[in-house]
Amino acid sequence: MQKHNNLTWKEAFQKSPGPKNWREAGILFVKGICMGSADIIPGVSGGTIALIVGIYEKLIDAIQSVNTEAIFSAIKLNLKNTLQIVHIRFLLSLLLGIATAILSLTHLIHYLLDNHPVHIWSFFLGLIAASAIAISKNIPKWSVVEFTGVLLGTLGGYLITGLIPAQTPETWWFVMFSGMIAICAMILPGISGAFILLIMGKYQYVTSALKNPFTTDNIIIIVTFLIGCVIGILGFSRVLNYLLKKHHNFTITFLIGLMIGSLRKVWPWKETLETITIRDKVYVLREQNILPQSYDSAFFIACLLIIIGFIFVLLLERLANKREL
Repeated sequence: MQKHNNLTWKEAFQKSPGPKNWREAGILFVKGICMGSADIIPGVSGGTIALIVGIYEKLIDAIQSVNTEAIFSAIKLNLKNTLQIVHIRFLLSLLLGIATAILSLTHLIHYLLDNHPVHIWSFFLGLIAASAIAISKNIPKWSVVEFTGVLLGTLGGYLITGLIPAQTPETWWFVMFSGMIAICAMILPGISGAFILLIMGKYQYVTSALKNPFTTDNIIIIVTFLIGCVIGILGFSRVLNYLLKKHHNFTITFLIGLMIGSLRKVWPWKETLETITIRDKVYVLREQNILPQSYDSAFFIACLLIIIGFIFVLLLERLANKREL
């Protein structure tokens, strides 16, 4: 259905759902930074952050707004109509934050994972554990259906995070396919898109391209991967949107279960059982969670970071309740 085409560009843009002013746009931008930061860490999902800060369902709606009507309208260069269909203000603010985090924090996250793994995993352990508790408050009444959702989600998250990373081809079609699968995981709380890339053997390949994005070969890798992401997210968002509208409580509790199951991956203290070296980079193939081997200052710092992560979620939840976009 065609929108009013006698509007000005500014009026058409303002009719798109999203932040009502620069302050709200800034808050959404910061939430995007939080999502992007989580998305580049194997084991932590940007979808988890979206659920924590209260924009998850709006994110799914915004993605689904890029529908066939919007696409055909854009092809016909009826851009004012496209602006009114697509949730462009919401997506623009959020995606700018996500892109900013991915481009600016990739080196930092790699450094922290390589040099301070216990500390960074401790922070995310607290964050995810508190998230599962906070999100469970959105379920007004618990029944067998909701508990079944948590159980199935927990089992799924636990099994997925136990998969062994594989070595796979570097052809264009597999890079595109990796983008399709990873983006679906990125918007699922508890399942990390970065970890899915690690399982598919493409985490180092893609993030290395992001570290130096202005060479011809890396531009091709990034564009191919992004095309796969677009194809994957436009299809998968419709499935999620249907489930959230038709089976809301079960879907939310299933997502909570995924987060609980993913705690297996972010447990800070691990013992490496098997590794593989690819391009001078060592990857862990098998590891097992263990109890802390010593109760020194590093242990107490890790515990403090778990508490900080827990409190951070409570602050985000309060912000989301006060500033619902």
